[in-house]
Amino acid sequence: MTDYSFDTQQVHAGAEPDPATGARQVPIYQTTAYVFKDADHAARLFGLQEVGYIYSRLTNPTISALAARVAALEGGVGAVCCSSGHAAQIMALFPLMGPGLNIVASTRLYGGTITQFSQTMKRFGWSCTFVDFDDVAAIEAAVDDNTRAIFCESISNPGGYVTDLDAVGAVAAKVGLPLIVDNTLASPYLCNPIQHGATLVVHSATKYLTGNGTVTGGVIIDSGTFDWSASGKFPSLSAPEPAYHGLCFHQALGAMAFTFHSIAVGLRDLGMTMNPQGAHYTLMGIETLSLRMQKHVANATAVAKWLEADPRIEAVTYAGLESSPWHDRVARICPKGAGALFTVAVKGGYEACVKLVNDLKLFSHVANLGDARSLIIHPASTTHRQLTEEQQIKAGAAPNMVRLSIGIEDAADLIADLDQALSAATA
Repeated sequence: MTDYSFDTQQVHAGAEPDPATGARQVPIYQTTAYVFKDADHAARLFGLQEVGYIYSRLTNPTISALAARVAALEGGVGAVCCSSGHAAQIMALFPLMGPGLNIVASTRLYGGTITQFSQTMKRFGWSCTFVDFDDVAAIEAAVDDNTRAIFCESISNPGGYVTDLDAVGAVAAKVGLPLIVDNTLASPYLCNPIQHGATLVVHSATKYLTGNGTVTGGVIIDSGTFDWSASGKFPSLSAPEPAYHGLCFHQALGAMAFTFHSIAVGLRDLGMTMNPQGAHYTLMGIETLSLRMQKHVANATAVAKWLEADPRIEAVTYAGLESSPWHDRVARICPKGAGALFTVAVKGGYEACVKLVNDLKLFSHVANLGDARSLIIHPASTTHRQLTEEQQIKAGAAPNMVRLSIGIEDAADLIADLDQALSAATA
């Protein structure tokens, strides 16, 4: 499918008419297990000598179609689907990490990711150093002998900050470490991190990939370009893997080493499996991804420009605005637009933000983003509540800010709703 355009691949990649029935849409294979042809067939599957289906915690035809489609859209060699975006982050790190090892991550991350990296990972014996990724020298300085990955978001949640992936990718290449990029907010339509040096790309399929707030899921895409054997730092991939009868994944599987390890060991032992129905919904959502993203970006641009000119607003962080300090990166990193998520600083501070959220009629107050519907949340009192005020500010979620996820409704209706709610909130 690589010879076809994005719009064609989002409909066709990873799927053929069902060989048994001729069904044109990917069926929901709601099954736990699969019958082996014979004992030799089963042995070949378990030995990774033949690709097929064993048990739906590992592989499932509906989920495999989704993995193949997202891999095609991101330009990767393979992908693994799992139960959530947070699961995708742990799954991405799992083959790389061990007790006493660390990662270097951007300070501009979703609040839940900051908590996962700063607190939850400690239970595994892993640690994280957070760095301002605009300072590439600081990224390199934070890397030590125990660092195993560099992590960032292409467009950050909640502020809509656009990471200079070219600069970060150059640092990762220089220090010989994989760069992991969360591409959830951009989607593969707006940004292709692999083209900018990413080794692995992760998504919360819950957001723009599905696009309608019906699915919890995650995806990890492997570029297939990283040499896991070059440094000796990644023994799960380069050395005999004791968790899989001594198989050397990189030696045996080459560019597909990470993908197969994540299935054969990661999904097998962590069990973070996506369900087939969720995969089906996401496949249907991806069919209209480019159309939706065009509308999301057009609406976000219109709403952000209106807010920036409104005297009741202190600041708007949308990178699509010419006033944004990240505007010059958009054409290079996200050439089709700066996404549809940004924050707004409201005059009147914390209390005005709370009133604004309560007085909106069309925007939904939910802890989600990337929906066809426009959404709002006050991060300092919700998604980033667990952080200190200093951490909130560094993450772009200061107490006087609300986060807007602009949907695909009529932009004039969205502006009118914000106008009436701002009048009430700042009266």
